[in-house]
Amino acid sequence: MVARLNRGPDPVRARRTVKTLKIDGLDVSGTDEQTILEVARENEISIPTLCTIEGLSNLGACRVCLVEVGDNGKLLPACVTLIEEGMSVNTKTPRIIEYRRKLVELLFSERNHICAVCVSNGHCELQQLAEDLGVDHTRYPYVYPRLGVDASHREMAVDHNRCILCQRCVRVCDEIEGAHTWDVMDRGAGTRVVTDMNQRWGESTTCTECGKCVQVCPTGALFDKGKAVAEMEKETQFLPYLRTMREEE
Repeated sequence: MVARLNRGPDPVRARRTVKTLKIDGLDVSGTDEQTILEVARENEISIPTLCTIEGLSNLGACRVCLVEVGDNGKLLPACVTLIEEGMSVNTKTPRIIEYRRKLVELLFSERNHICAVCVSNGHCELQQLAEDLGVDHTRYPYVYPRLGVDASHREMAVDHNRCILCQRCVRVCDEIEGAHTWDVMDRGAGTRVVTDMNQRWGESTTCTECGKCVQVCPTGALFDKGKAVAEMEKETQFLPYLRTMREEE
C-alpha cells in the first residue's frame, strides 16, 4: 500500500474568502470560487438549468439559469457567474420567468421534439422544465430542420432532432472519459454535435463505448439501442464520484 504524502494545507484553498450576498431576499454566503447557482443550491433555492450537471465544468450554454443581479436587474447566467460581496440576486421575477419560457419555447421550435414517440418521454429534463414553466405551446414558428439519426454504433444512437446543444456529451467525454470523441461543428442554426471529424459514430476510432454521454444527455438525443418509447431513463450519480477520483489522482 502506498502512503499519501502530507503536503500540508492547500495554498489555493487557504486564499479563498467568504462572501455574503442576498438571493431572493435571503442572506446567504459562499466562498469566492463559487457561482450563484452553487450557492443557491446549497441554500435550497431552485434555479433551473439544462446544460449544468454536477461533476462537469460549467458552460452557460442553455441560458435557462438567467437571474437578475444588482439594482438595475442585469441578466446573468447563474451557472458561470461568481458571487461577489454584497451582491443582490433575484431568481423568480416575472421578467425572469418570461425569459425562461421563451428560451424553452425556442428550444422546442428549433428542432423536432415529438415527445409522444421519444424514448425519453417522461424522463426528459427539457420536457420537465416545460411542464414546470407551464409551457404547453410555442409562440414561435417551428423550423422543422431536416436532421438525421446516426444509429451506426452497435450499442447507442444519436438523434439530432432532439439535441439542445447543451454540450454535456462533449464535456463528459473530454473531462471524465478523456477520449474527446464528441465535439461541436458549425455555428448558428447549423450547429451540431459530432463524433471525431464528423464521422459516423460507429466508425469512430476514439469512442470507448463507455456510454457516459448517453447517461448525461438531458433529452432523448442520445440513447441506448433497444429502448422503446418512455423507456430511456438516465443515471448521473456516477459523475461527482468520478470527478472526485480524478482530482485526487
